[in-house]
Amino acid sequence: MAQEPQQGELFPEVDAPHGTTVINARCTVRTGDGHRVVIVAGVVIAQYAAGDRMAEAYAMVSLIDQGWAEQKEIARAFGCSARSVRRHQRRFEDGGLPALGRGGGYPKGRPRLPASRTRQVTRLKQQSFSNRQIAIRMGVTETAVRKILRRIGWTEPAVTPALLPTEVAGANPNLSALSSSGQPLTPSMDDDPSDRRFDRIMAYLGLLDDAAPLFRPGTAIPGAGVLLAVPALVASGVIDCAHEVYGSIGPAFFGLRTTIMSLVLMALLRIKRPEELKEHPPDALGRILGLDRAPEVKTLRRKLKRLAGLGRSTRFGQALAQRRVAARGALMGFLYADGHVRVFHGQATLPKAHVAQMRLPMPATTDYWVNDELGDPARATSQCNTCCLEKVTR
Repeated sequence: MAQEPQQGELFPEVDAPHGTTVINARCTVRTGDGHRVVIVAGVVIAQYAAGDRMAEAYAMVSLIDQGWAEQKEIARAFGCSARSVRRHQRRFEDGGLPALGRGGGYPKGRPRLPASRTRQVTRLKQQSFSNRQIAIRMGVTETAVRKILRRIGWTEPAVTPALLPTEVAGANPNLSALSSSGQPLTPSMDDDPSDRRFDRIMAYLGLLDDAAPLFRPGTAIPGAGVLLAVPALVASGVIDCAHEVYGSIGPAFFGLRTTIMSLVLMALLRIKRPEELKEHPPDALGRILGLDRAPEVKTLRRKLKRLAGLGRSTRFGQALAQRRVAARGALMGFLYADGHVRVFHGQATLPKAHVAQMRLPMPATTDYWVNDELGDPARATSQCNTCCLEKVTR
């Protein structure tokens, strides 16, 4: 009895000829003599040079669009990933055949910045500029600067960590502010005025009771005009009197001097209450104070509560008055006059004046009250442009 044939003998494996890549049962790719053909069911549907990337990408897209093969089969036969095949399809849908001839991303081997800019990055880095500052100066992204530094093999120089000072060091002659104890402020050990991290650590450890001002260079800084009032503020003795009366409010980054300066500059900037600080960027106000950030609402409220709890506001006012008398005693003759616009309801014809409460121009007179040393009205005068009525009360 004849032996039955095995399954392998019924369907013998046929090896593909040399240079032929099988995509599936219907599609093959043959390469020879520097050319490549794509065959579907015995019919050549594409022929191109072996190095023609655009034609090869078009052949991949055509096989998928006509339903002859799937993405995974195409990727395996042409030696690429399924993601690349999908990318070819997307480019062909967006820009047609010309879009297939352009490679993705930045051209390989081509530097993003010329050699002159590479030298500029190296020079700025040697001057201790940060990557962000270099990127802003050169008009590129911070990622591009990091790639340049990695390509040239830049390494940060070793920095010896500074020891924490155990006692107050000598003051910088360029700094005229005082600490809460009345002594010159401890010079800041931070190099970057926009990052006062080390001073904050010092305050946290109890080694700093007020941060020294460090100003950053810049142009068109909003509100910087209030700094013109600093000489007059120093001459008035507000900070000195505050040190004499309140002493210190404890180790803090925002000490007594910074708190007083913040309140005064807020008044000059027409910021009436601490809650209005939410409408101003803290870093912008910090540049005016010489800090990286200005105190925010909760911080400033906490400082004011601590000062109010000491109950020394009367002493503070007296100290300011005594200082002014000592400096300008020969000119002492202050007069406090309080003027109010009063609506006139009589029969006489009077010129109109602005009534603040009603926000309207109406016929009105102006009452001037002169007070005595106890604050009681000593003389009242009512005046208008067309008539003058004077009434003296005691």
